Amino acid sequence: MFLEMNFHSRELGRQVRANVIIPEQVRDTNQSYKTLWLLHGLTDDHSAWMRYSSIERYANELGIAVVMPNVDRSWYTNTAYDANYFNFVAKELPEVCRGLFKGMSGEREDNMVGGLSMGGYGAVKLALSCPEQYGACISLSGAFDVTRVGRDYNLNEWRSIFGFDIDKALELAGSEHDLFALAERNKKEGRPFPKLYLWCGLEDFLIEMNRLFDQHLTSLDIPHVFQESEGNHSWKWWDLHIQNALNFVLRDE
Repeated sequence: MFLEMNFHSRELGRQVRANVIIPEQVRDTNQSYKTLWLLHGLTDDHSAWMRYSSIERYANELGIAVVMPNVDRSWYTNTAYDANYFNFVAKELPEVCRGLFKGMSGEREDNMVGGLSMGGYGAVKLALSCPEQYGACISLSGAFDVTRVGRDYNLNEWRSIFGFDIDKALELAGSEHDLFALAERNKKEGRPFPKLYLWCGLEDFLIEMNRLFDQHLTSLDIPHVFQESEGNHSWKWWDLHIQNALNFVLRDE
């Protein structure tokens, strides 16, 4: 079952959109089911996963729900202009969905967060910021470099998202937006880590940043899987690897 949701968000102060897949085999039963909170990239919206991948087929085969929200170009962040996109995805959206859909489990082990590019960053940010909420995390071609070392970026856009007072993206190093720092903090504090699956294509412009994040997690002795293989920054590869990733994180060990 596929639904298009439109509702008013308290966190964003406006109407918002999200697409939802409910597995056919549990729709009319009382059993609970797992949910994948699936995030879009910088130039896409909530409709991209449905239009460019076979996520509905994968969800029905695996018996999981999938929720795909629209967050614009927010980087899944409570922005400087007072649009609380992080709170919307991490708190409000699950409350709304669990209130509407019978059987959508709130247990940590039944919730996964995943995404591509900006959404890969968002997925890891959510999983590390709220480790009590997610049992698994998937990043495909994750854009982990919010400090933008060696990359061009729009400073005005970065200020509107991460803080009007920043003069350069490098100032985000060590902050709540820096995934490298979040991983270190969680390790130091003994917080739980989700089952982590990271993938990036060998021809992807983000491959070196993904390798650095893999090395960082390894240096902290944080369990994870990182795979690099043929592929670039495109839906041809994301569709293939979301299926591989789901098969991995849902596999009992």
